[in-house]
Amino acid sequence: MAHHGPAPARGSLRRMSMRRGSLALASAVLACGVALGWVAPDAGPAGPAAPDSPAGTMAAAAARFLASLPADLRAKAALPFESPARRDWHYVPRTRAGVEFTELSDAQRIAARDLLRSALSPQGTAKVEEIMLLEVILNEVERGTGPRRDPLAYSIAVFGTPGTAPWGWKIEGHHVSLNFSDVAAAPGGAAATAVTPAFLGANPAEVRTGPRAGVRVLAAEEDLARALLASLSAEQRASAVLGDRAPADILAVPGRALDQVDGAGLAAAGMTDAQRAQVEQLIAVFAGNLRRDLADAELARIRAAGLGNVRFAWMGGAQLGQGHYWRLSGPTFVIECDNTQNDANHVHTVWRDRGRDFGRDALAEHVRGEVPAAR
Repeated sequence: MAHHGPAPARGSLRRMSMRRGSLALASAVLACGVALGWVAPDAGPAGPAAPDSPAGTMAAAAARFLASLPADLRAKAALPFESPARRDWHYVPRTRAGVEFTELSDAQRIAARDLLRSALSPQGTAKVEEIMLLEVILNEVERGTGPRRDPLAYSIAVFGTPGTAPWGWKIEGHHVSLNFSDVAAAPGGAAATAVTPAFLGANPAEVRTGPRAGVRVLAAEEDLARALLASLSAEQRASAVLGDRAPADILAVPGRALDQVDGAGLAAAGMTDAQRAQVEQLIAVFAGNLRRDLADAELARIRAAGLGNVRFAWMGGAQLGQGHYWRLSGPTFVIECDNTQNDANHVHTVWRDRGRDFGRDALAEHVRGEVPAAR
């Protein structure tokens, strides 16, 4: 069963573990939730995410996070906007720029989560926290034989001065790379907040044992695409299905330009109204990880470029549990999902923008003193 809600509270985890006889693992998951700042040490689940707010909320949250840090950690977390680390993104375990959750106090981790909430919706926040907690399960499965598995091994870095464009920030670790760049337009223009690259992954894609058995953090990303494939006629499938074997990973990996990613597939212009609605719903799953105002702006930009120009492609098996890959490619973006590794129980998803990854186009307009067209 898909699960997209917040991490279980202390009481519910404890009851679950007693029912399943896995108290030790449940306690470990709860402890990680407290350490991350997702759950207060002496309380139940964290309160609801703040309502939609002006664009300055993200800058204010970033400033509060930096202010919570002692001087040595602030020096690690606060980097120049021009730092190469801003554009150096990846989703594998490795050493990263910024300050890691392992280095933070409880109060500082809560400030870090407030920064995450300022950019993400409750849905997006829940996915990130679930992905981080999957490291507990990986550590149990691998028993120390693999790379470092730690739900605290996620770093936050702030680039430039929050609120003074251009500036940005990122949170990154295993299976999470979320990058935000706030680039002001020329005088008279609106601010442009870039929200890509945005990568989320899950291993296992479906938890199959223990107290969290049945959890699928990225279920909608797979299931909605599979439903769209199932709705296609034989003629439509001939255009959409590019092969019976899926690639080993997403194609829009770090370091690869999006013009190197094939745009083949079935155009939404050749779909029924119901199928085009499914395409929009699938895009909205990715945009819906963002705070409402950011999501609305991204969806409006995609629609303005023409939904009919978006192409849907599929490779691999069509049944749950079979290795598969799907892609939506449009004039302004590429979205991918690949689930082939670990016997098709290890999913990678990415959303990238053809012109605005790391605020590239908006930054160029700002430097030239141009006002971007309304989008």
